[in-house]
Amino acid sequence: MNAVVLAILVMVSLSLARVSVVFALIVATLVGGLWAGMPINEILSAFNDGLGGGAKVALSYAVLGAFAVALSRSGITQLLSRKAIERLHLDGGIPHRQRIILMVLGVLLAAAVSSQNLIPVHIAFIPVLVPPLLKFMNHLQLDRRAAACVITFGITAPYMLLPVGFGSIFLHDLLLANINESGADMGLAVTEDMVPLAMGIPISGMAIGLVVAVLFSYRSQRTYEDRDLAHGDETPEEAASHLKLWQKGVLALSLIGTVTVQLLSGSMVVGGIFGFAILSVSGVFHWREQDTVFTEGMRMMALVGFIMISASGFASVMEASGAIQSLVTSSTDIIGNNPGLAALVMLAVGLFITMGIGSSFSTIPIISSLYVPLALNFGFSPMATVALVGTAAALGDAGSPASDSTLGPTAGLNADGQHDHIWDSVVPTFIHYNIPLIVFGWIAAMTL
Repeated sequence: MNAVVLAILVMVSLSLARVSVVFALIVATLVGGLWAGMPINEILSAFNDGLGGGAKVALSYAVLGAFAVALSRSGITQLLSRKAIERLHLDGGIPHRQRIILMVLGVLLAAAVSSQNLIPVHIAFIPVLVPPLLKFMNHLQLDRRAAACVITFGITAPYMLLPVGFGSIFLHDLLLANINESGADMGLAVTEDMVPLAMGIPISGMAIGLVVAVLFSYRSQRTYEDRDLAHGDETPEEAASHLKLWQKGVLALSLIGTVTVQLLSGSMVVGGIFGFAILSVSGVFHWREQDTVFTEGMRMMALVGFIMISASGFASVMEASGAIQSLVTSSTDIIGNNPGLAALVMLAVGLFITMGIGSSFSTIPIISSLYVPLALNFGFSPMATVALVGTAAALGDAGSPASDSTLGPTAGLNADGQHDHIWDSVVPTFIHYNIPLIVFGWIAAMTL
């Protein structure tokens, strides 16, 4: 068995057994490295070298978590949730429940899409926007698995289809550039207009998965407890009772300022620090509570950060082992001269490669260098080649335990400790997105 396949199977099996994803990643790294014939010191060296790749994202999550807890500590989230519950009479029953749920999910989808293409803050909006909605969602008895599927779709599908914001980076700077570079010696020339068209069919599969998740799989009611998200000298309910008008203005300024500073600086860390600093001097919580609030926010996001760091180490070991290249090479032995089987095998192999790395952006250079010559040898058209490479890379974002596209939704939806990362985020998104991506990616490869 190939080392990458074995490592992914170990990671997924341990994760499904509710073992910590961080522990599962580390064990999978050791198993994969040893199976590939690497000495233990080389495994540890490659793992340590790769840890820094996830540190920036981990710190960003920690700072944004602190900002989110500070917002909750001000009482504004409690105030907004209470008013929404009262105005919609949710405590006296749930009239028009499904209509309201679709409206909430529509807001989450719009925010997620905007975070990729319109206001490219990526996942920074999740720990700020989602936790304040949890109490409101509880009274709607909205299944958070549906919310996870909506957010994951919104932060993955747009950049794979729309060439603006992060979509410009994915489609033009990475996918187009790497495919043309890998196929230059074989006469391949892909133009910018071909890339979104090639990805249209795979993304339509994700859209169908989204509809199924929202309208069928997770339509039923699910009960959650109302839990406060932050603690200190006052509960959020008490803080909300004496929140002044000017302090509400400062809260709005901190939100706008956080987004603005992030866009100007290109750093989620700087944006989160700015927002937290504004809240600190506003008096919405006591000055002496700063350290407590900041620490609590970082603790809330700590697991996400450690998973991202561990995933970077895992990817580093898998690349150093040479198992990725050998996986692609060995898979060609079972294909023969069957293009249909070749497309299916390439997508399946891409799934194994990207499940551990967890980032389509990081995977494209690896996938394209191996897949482009293979696709051209089997006679796939330029657009079919784009669809194969793009879909194989996207499989790492939708449904991977180590992807920020699943970790992000978990960070927001699990702010009160009632949303499991594996069973409530990863498994639902894997079923509704990864499987359709493979099916529709294969259709794209065979028809374009």
